[in-house]
Amino acid sequence: MSDAVAQETVDLAPLQRIIDEYKGQRGVLIQVLQRAQDTYGYLPPEVLKAIADGLKVPLSQVYGVVTFYAQFYLTRRGKHVIRTCDGTACHVRGAAKVIDALEKELGIKAGETTPDYQFTFEVVYCLGSCGLSPVAVVDGQVVGRLVPEKMLQIVRELRDK
Repeated sequence: MSDAVAQETVDLAPLQRIIDEYKGQRGVLIQVLQRAQDTYGYLPPEVLKAIADGLKVPLSQVYGVVTFYAQFYLTRRGKHVIRTCDGTACHVRGAAKVIDALEKELGIKAGETTPDYQFTFEVVYCLGSCGLSPVAVVDGQVVGRLVPEKMLQIVRELRDK
């Protein structure tokens, strides 16, 4: 881990504004966590502790919710998120080749983030777009009928931005 990442601090002022909006309300933990993740991109430990303190709920309860729901992330994510489907239709139509090409190009395995935090790469098992298989979602946009070359072109264009 680089010194810049190790020294990184989190500005809790935006979080305090979120917590203030929900103060005194019951059953708002998930909403606060969602808004905090939207603000920070993930949920670092100091954010979780501030949420627990601000909402007056045990830190163990906050961690319990965060680790139960797949929508929450405890590690920093890349600027660009690529989710490639390897469900049945996608797999049969060549998703494994797309996945292999991405792992080689990015220098990471599925489920990881590049050291420069530019890309997070995930493999999922259905994106609900079987007619476009193989398919991926890149920064929230569905990209279908993928071949390795097309996926690598997308990644290289994102790098140039």
